Order: sequence, then structure tokens, then C-alpha cells
Amino acid sequence: MNITAIIGYLAAFGTTVSFLPQAIKTIQTKNTSGISLSMYGLFTLGTLFWLIYGIMSGSLPVAIANAITLLFASIILVYKIRYK
Repeated sequence: MNITAIIGYLAAFGTTVSFLPQAIKTIQTKNTSGISLSMYGLFTLGTLFWLIYGIMSGSLPVAIANAITLLFASIILVYKIRYK
């Protein structure tokens, strides 16, 4: 594995794990009052496109990170819509 791949995996890990605290807090409290619906909707859509890009370009770090982030972002978005 070369240094570029290592940096890609580290970046993917850092940005993906950063969503865990928000997802956990949202699931536990069901409180989404501080979250913008339009921002999370656009963010989730953007993450989906990054996932598609990662798959199409063969970039495993991009694909893996965005698959996991899409899961977390989708959970938060669903809670935002469900628990207004």
C-alpha cells in the first residue's frame, strides 16, 4: 500500500467517524431541533453521489467512507423528518 492510499484511508476514517457522535445522540434523544432539514437533505444526496463516484472511479477509500457516511446521514435525516 502506498502513501497516497494510506492518506486516503486515514481521511476516510476521520471524516466518517466524525458522524458517529451526532448519529448516536440523535438516535438516543430523537432531538433534531438543531439540525437543518435542507442541509442534511443536500448533504445526504451529495454523499450518495460521492459513493457513486467512488464506485465508478474504483476508489475504495472514497466508496467505503461515503457508504458508511451515507448510512449515518440517512439515519439522521430520517429522524429529522420523523421526529419534527
